[in-house]
Amino acid sequence: MLDVLRRLGSIQFDPIAVAGRNHDLMLHARVAGYEPAWCDALYERREIFEATNKALSFVPADEFPWFRHVMGRKGPRFHAAALADNAAVAERVLERIRADGPLSSADFERERGPTKNWFGMPENAVRAVLEAYTVRGEIGLARREGNLRYYDLLERLLPAELLAHEVPEREQLLHKLLSRYRAHGLLGPGGAGGTFARIADPPVRRELFRELVERGAIVPVDVEGVRGKRFVLDAEVALLQAPPEPTPSVAFIAPFDSLLWDTALLASLLDFDYVWEGFFPPAKRRWGYYVLPILFGDRLVGRIEPRIDRDRARVEVLNVWWEDGFAPGRARGFVDAMRDALRAYLRFAGAGSLEWAAHLRTEKRLFLARP
Repeated sequence: MLDVLRRLGSIQFDPIAVAGRNHDLMLHARVAGYEPAWCDALYERREIFEATNKALSFVPADEFPWFRHVMGRKGPRFHAAALADNAAVAERVLERIRADGPLSSADFERERGPTKNWFGMPENAVRAVLEAYTVRGEIGLARREGNLRYYDLLERLLPAELLAHEVPEREQLLHKLLSRYRAHGLLGPGGAGGTFARIADPPVRRELFRELVERGAIVPVDVEGVRGKRFVLDAEVALLQAPPEPTPSVAFIAPFDSLLWDTALLASLLDFDYVWEGFFPPAKRRWGYYVLPILFGDRLVGRIEPRIDRDRARVEVLNVWWEDGFAPGRARGFVDAMRDALRAYLRFAGAGSLEWAAHLRTEKRLFLARP
């Protein structure tokens, strides 16, 4: 798991758990026999920590010095104002955490200050203060209980020698920019969508990009059928020169997996049209709310919409879509690989049975899988 994290730079955390949380699905797709408890154990042992890297992500703890410069959701100026505007609340919050140890916003229900409005949703002053202190590096996330976050002093969460390791801000920004190229593998100079979110302003980011190229950290390459230069890590050029044979296995790819960041590249290189439809009204969805692309070897061949029913210890498959021209029953090795993937997913979900929607009779017959 740590090897995967270091190779990718970070993995995005997301609390939605209808088919498994995003970070768990990313690890499940890459680590044989993965169980969500493993990631929780690394977190509790402080071998990984949460940082903002494009989005809220898990990062190896020994990389903390390169993530000290944190922008937060709205930037350091906004969070500094949150502390200044709620100074009395901020002082009480820090005093209680220092005295009592890890606390959540729910522990301060009587400490509520003036209500603010963030993105159309009310957010009380305590939550604003907790996030601002996190951005400033005074506190960090100690643990989660469901979606409730518990905060503690950073000095109690990470080793003193790690906290004492100072890295210049520019090197931190270079490290973060490089981590986005590590995570994706074939990004262009401008990234894709929000790939480079929270890495300085565009002019500074362009300077950082040029520096990475001049250092030789990333190398330009041409990809047949893809417009413009793409950039890969210097250490990974050899993979392009002598690519390994793709493993004939099936993996279900998380919606926020870094493999899916550049949807234009997916369309031009892999002929796969991808968009996450979670924010779409149901009537406008072509596929579904939480749909996982199906990777077979080096091809994206379809999509599956599973739901984990934890109360009944089962997985429900709501739908499956196959790419045009792909016939699962005739693709060599696919049926056995899909059965293996479904068995692994049942173990991952802690489920004992797999239930197929009524209209998926063909898939049920092909892939009937038991734990």
